[in-house]
Amino acid sequence: MSQSFLLYLFVFLFGAAVGSFLNVCIWRLPRGESVVFPPSHCPACGTSIRWHDNIPLIGYLLLRGRCRSCGGRISLQYPLVELLNGLLTLFLFLKFGPSLTFLVLSLLLWALVAITFIDLEHQIIPDVISLPGIIAGFAASFAILDPLHPSQTVGWLNSLIGIVAGGGSLLLVATAYHFLTKKEGMGGGDIKLLAMMGAFLGWRAVPFILFTSSLLGSIIGIALMVTNKKDSKLAIPFGPFLSMAAVIYIFWGRQLITWYLSLGFR
Repeated sequence: MSQSFLLYLFVFLFGAAVGSFLNVCIWRLPRGESVVFPPSHCPACGTSIRWHDNIPLIGYLLLRGRCRSCGGRISLQYPLVELLNGLLTLFLFLKFGPSLTFLVLSLLLWALVAITFIDLEHQIIPDVISLPGIIAGFAASFAILDPLHPSQTVGWLNSLIGIVAGGGSLLLVATAYHFLTKKEGMGGGDIKLLAMMGAFLGWRAVPFILFTSSLLGSIIGIALMVTNKKDSKLAIPFGPFLSMAAVIYIFWGRQLITWYLSLGFR
């Protein structure tokens, strides 16, 4: 077994372990509960989960998706979050290697995983994630390599403009929509989320994320309306689409933008 394989396995398992903690955040933050106390427990019977039952992915398989004490079903979301977070962490490591960029962008991706599942269920984006995220992204901007220009860092000015452009663009859209329709079309959570993305990734990421998330939202939204026979008033959280667009930007943004611009020169 090669050292590289063991290193990649460790990174994946570490990401999955963080995913286990994210499951706690996803469940407790919308309910205003502490993510530290009490220890992990079954939401049905309240019994504390044994350490060997709490091993990421393996615990769920050994328990066959049920609580050892009461037999209550454990949501498939738990191993899904662990698997997703493990894979994202591994792919980020493969792209940036053992670097400060990997560590900082890992924090961003972990936050986006938690935000996505919280927004899908509760249609809220907790300020306790996005607001500290804005500060963390700006503070670390000197060390993050720019995905569009890997030879240079994002930089504090690029990050600051990203915060203003990210939050300001969605605030403008939300204000215009409310003015025209007299209805709330976008929550403040989405505004702060895009500002956080701008802080980590810089202003160049904002147009890409806005365009890609809108495209994904339109495609999936239309599909859901057709499938569920709902009208255009169907409420669909926008946070997951912003998160998916940010992930696409980090991994493939440079290639996609280069490809898109090349279409105009054919």
